[in-house]
Amino acid sequence: SLAFSDPFLNRRRANDFIQADSRLRAITQERIRERSKALQEHQRELCEDYYPCEMYAFRHGYPAAYKHYFGGRRRTK
Repeated sequence: SLAFSDPFLNRRRANDFIQADSRLRAITQERIRERSKALQEHQRELCEDYYPCEMYAFRHGYPAAYKHYFGGRRRTK
């Protein structure tokens, strides 16, 4: 049949494979995972975003780099 011989789909049929509900559920799950990151992962991402910290981490490791650049700061509200 024609459907199996043509590997390309038109634009209308391309989104039929993924339902809107499952896409929204996947986005929601990703947001939940972002909020519940491990402390070390969160610290590493902060260090990666700050270039001097990242360079320090290449030499001494991410835990030492985070402590060096962000460890002494106290957060106040």
